[in-house]
Amino acid sequence: MAKSRRSGLMETTRIPLKDKRYMEKDLLNDPDLFWKNFRLGTELQISDSFIYNSIFVLENMESLYYEHECFEFLYHISVGVERLQKIALILIEHDGTASVEDFEKSLITHSHLELWRRIKEKREVKTSKQLNRFLALLDKFYKSTRYDRYNLSSVYRPPQDKGQLTEFISEELGIKIQNEAFFPTPNSDRIKNLFARVIGKLVDQLYQIVRQEAGRLNIYTYEIAHNSKAYKIFIAKEFTFEKEKLMQREVCAFLLKSEFSGEFGEYINSLEPLEFEQLGSNKYFESIFNIHKDRDAIDEMIYLYEETETEPERVQQFMALGSDINFDELDDYED
Repeated sequence: MAKSRRSGLMETTRIPLKDKRYMEKDLLNDPDLFWKNFRLGTELQISDSFIYNSIFVLENMESLYYEHECFEFLYHISVGVERLQKIALILIEHDGTASVEDFEKSLITHSHLELWRRIKEKREVKTSKQLNRFLALLDKFYKSTRYDRYNLSSVYRPPQDKGQLTEFISEELGIKIQNEAFFPTPNSDRIKNLFARVIGKLVDQLYQIVRQEAGRLNIYTYEIAHNSKAYKIFIAKEFTFEKEKLMQREVCAFLLKSEFSGEFGEYINSLEPLEFEQLGSNKYFESIFNIHKDRDAIDEMIYLYEETETEPERVQQFMALGSDINFDELDDYED
């Protein structure tokens, strides 16, 4: 099983499908290796999905005013980090000599601080007061705070998840967070970059441990697909969406100024655009780039569709844009 490089960006493993099937079959005779290679490999993708989703939620938060948004961010990042910590611990600690039942019981915990302590005992990691405070925030949230609203007594105190998240940001950045309904403190790039740094330092160390331990065991738990959420987090080490936002604007500018030729150009010219006019031009870009928050352009589109009694064929025609259709062979698809 050879190792190769892709565009100089990452070292990964490409196992031919036939060889991978043989490998899975062989490892079924060794459940320990199958567990650590395949089951934990899947778990790595799961943990990253939670981490990716957490920073995506943070990216789309306009402020810290809404409790459900603070909860969603804290929930996803706490689950993702905990699962990643447990992958690292299994690869570090489990050697097949101790009772499997006892070892599995030791993983039944939601304490991020305890899991971090166990990792630090066995492997060298870089820590800091900020990182410890962040782990304490996740620890407290997942063990108790996330259940607070199920208690009647919660009506007598402010929202705990929002309060704890706000307190962490205030202490780390030395700023006062205003959470009044009309003038809440914006979720600035400075706040986003704070979490990009602390999450990045934590997650990267845990992933490097997974890589090192997998190498020691001669397995491929760390393998990451290029077109996955995990690639952005573990390989590209990107913890904001600045590049994605820039790409959206660069591509839009390119498309607006392009004259398309060939079959694709003919297809574009055959489409009749809706007569959008309720919003300012830049507001339409805002709606395009913020579909999770801004429904103005969507509402206008639905109104225009209803007014013109749009046929399903139009929807199909426009949904072809950005799909995997080869427009040079469009007649074959229509047939």
